Amino acid sequence: MELNEEASITRVDEYIELLYEGIPEKIRGSALILQLARNPDNLEELLHNEAALGALARVLREDWKQSVELATIIIYIFFCFSSFSQFHGVVSHYKIGALCMSVVEHELKRHDVWREELRKKNKACESAPENGSLRRDQDKAVRKYHGLLSKQEQLLRVSLYLLLNLAEDTRTELKMRNKNIVGLLVKVLERDDEELLVLVVSFLKKLSIFLENKNDMAEVDTVERLARLVPCDHDDLLNLTLRLLLNLSFDSGLRAKMVEVGLLPKLTALLGDENSRQVALRILYHISIDDRFKGMFVYTDCIPQLMQMLYEHGEEDTEAELLSICINLAANKRNAQLICEGNGLKMLMKRALKMKDCLLMKMIRNISQHDGATKPVFIDYVGDLAAEIRAEEEEEWVLECLGTLANLTIPDLDWELVLKEYNLVPYLKDRLKPASAEDDLILEVVIMIGTVSMDDACAAMLAKSGIIPALIELLNAQQEDDEFVCQIVYVFYQMVFHQATRDVIIKDTQAPAYLIDLMHDKNAEIRKVCDNTLDIIAEYDEEWGRKIQSEKFRFHNNQWLEMVESRQADESEPYLYDNDNDRTDLFYSADGITPADGSVSPDFFNDLQPQNGDMHHTADGSDVFDQTSSSPGRPATAYGFRPDEQPFYQYS
Repeated sequence: MELNEEASITRVDEYIELLYEGIPEKIRGSALILQLARNPDNLEELLHNEAALGALARVLREDWKQSVELATIIIYIFFCFSSFSQFHGVVSHYKIGALCMSVVEHELKRHDVWREELRKKNKACESAPENGSLRRDQDKAVRKYHGLLSKQEQLLRVSLYLLLNLAEDTRTELKMRNKNIVGLLVKVLERDDEELLVLVVSFLKKLSIFLENKNDMAEVDTVERLARLVPCDHDDLLNLTLRLLLNLSFDSGLRAKMVEVGLLPKLTALLGDENSRQVALRILYHISIDDRFKGMFVYTDCIPQLMQMLYEHGEEDTEAELLSICINLAANKRNAQLICEGNGLKMLMKRALKMKDCLLMKMIRNISQHDGATKPVFIDYVGDLAAEIRAEEEEEWVLECLGTLANLTIPDLDWELVLKEYNLVPYLKDRLKPASAEDDLILEVVIMIGTVSMDDACAAMLAKSGIIPALIELLNAQQEDDEFVCQIVYVFYQMVFHQATRDVIIKDTQAPAYLIDLMHDKNAEIRKVCDNTLDIIAEYDEEWGRKIQSEKFRFHNNQWLEMVESRQADESEPYLYDNDNDRTDLFYSADGITPADGSVSPDFFNDLQPQNGDMHHTADGSDVFDQTSSSPGRPATAYGFRPDEQPFYQYS
């Protein structure tokens, strides 16, 4: 409402009297008071005028449904008070917040009714396009709808702004949550008014820092409705939308929803926008944590853009956010191939070695783990990486370089030459000592030994250096750590393929005894590697073969032996009736295969080996333990980069 008169603080009583008249007078009176309230200097005096505030609250409570304009003006007056924390008490005293919640809910329902009426008129017009009367009715309805919508959005804007101010107090915010503030705000996201959307997204962003509110947003179509705002021409709205999505992206279910609604290519496109790049990068980082979505980056131009950003940094320190997403994406084979295209790997390696950048080397390490076209490319850099394995270097840096080398299971690589040229054996042996370094570095040394042990000459050189006893000592020290146990056993597995190291392991160490103890470990991966290693030992050493077979016999018949031992210990209380003692047919029998006395010899289990996961023996005498046919893949290590680590940055 436009007024031609200027309000005066000395005439407030006259304006109050207007609030007791009809709707037009109430609108005029409240509009004049609003003029005063918009000047912060008048708020203190209005605060002490209980008659004015009481009358305004009463009129709003009684007449807000009769006039959108009147409701908008009065809520605006209380909004002026809500802009200052010290005046929140008076707004709460008159229960204006609860009233605003009711207003918003009611107006959203009215909007649904308007849209339904408009839909019906559009449908009627479409069914009879030649009917001029229907066309005029439709045009009139559209004009009316837009007029009502404009006024309603003003009311919604001021109501929600007041609620946002009051939500400064978390107790008040909790009351709003109990009245479904999240559901109301998400419904408003359907609107097109950018100023209203800025307010709503700001409110949702504030609410999203609390778990309960985030869960409420997950239950409604929040991400779907935000997706249409990315990108948009309104810079503030885009920025707020991205920051809200960033808060929501900490939830794995909501990350999945973001991918589902097509946000991945939209966010990738924003990497070229200087203003949106940082937030978009952080959201993409969160999406890249999930293995389900790493491969989907292949279908965007994200990786070329990331590589360009890395290249543009030159010798400056690279942003942690940029490196962190690259580390995650490099864990996917197809992504790694894209990264290596052209001179990608050369650029990364040159930068990492020059800057001694641990995060960049971690990315390279992730690339090196993939079989296929990428792994042979690393042959050119084996010397550079091996040269970094020195006691003088930082452990974190050595860990990444060593981890990269350990991944290079390339048949043509002469590991003996590498170990000799860079004098790595003393370093590896020294690092095997318990507590000589951080556990993750010691573990990487074990994995490295497993890799180089594939080479016959290299394995022999390691055996002569005394590394096998050092591994057994480490196994004793780390016997509670499945990761260490599994990787050390894998080293033994690699070494028993070679005559020189096989003899050392079988005749000069107690490694087979340790492996027998681990045959029935609760960890399936350890059991698998142990079984394969013991099968090879049994093939080449009869004495150990008998011990291994005996242990398998004992384990497979454990329950039966326990029952037999229990019967022997309790002869006074026989399990069978006296007259059944001579009934041998009552004992376990398997169609004549198992003797009726219940005894089973160890030889019986030779025929059952394939059923228990043991290796077959071939009749033609061929070497069934040929490494290329029977070698299992190296057990995966849980050390190295963990996608759920988030040490690189904090969110405001």
